[in-house]
Amino acid sequence: METHSIRRFICITGVGAGDSEGHGGFFYDWLFQPMMLRKVYEDKDRQEDAIRASALDWIIVWPTILNDKPATGNIRALTDLAGVHGGTIARADVADFVVQQLTTDTWLHKTPLITW
Repeated sequence: METHSIRRFICITGVGAGDSEGHGGFFYDWLFQPMMLRKVYEDKDRQEDAIRASALDWIIVWPTILNDKPATGNIRALTDLAGVHGGTIARADVADFVVQQLTTDTWLHKTPLITW
């Protein structure tokens, strides 16, 4: 990316990666993620570390549990995860949020959790 002068990097990982660990809700945090996704989230953590260490203008997005419902446009983007334990969001709303990050610096060098 640096060779081709591409500065902006937007990465979608997921709730439970990095500092969002423990904010996916009881069943997700204590059953599903440790039993089914442990290795995947170890990779996500390494990925996030590499992105943060880069010289790029990065944004790491943590969506809550994805669904196929229509977009609502009512996205909550949070960096203070106190009291957040689960949630859901439409894939279409995640896509809209990511596209918006191409032209705004609001979340630059931050990791917002997005949910409804």
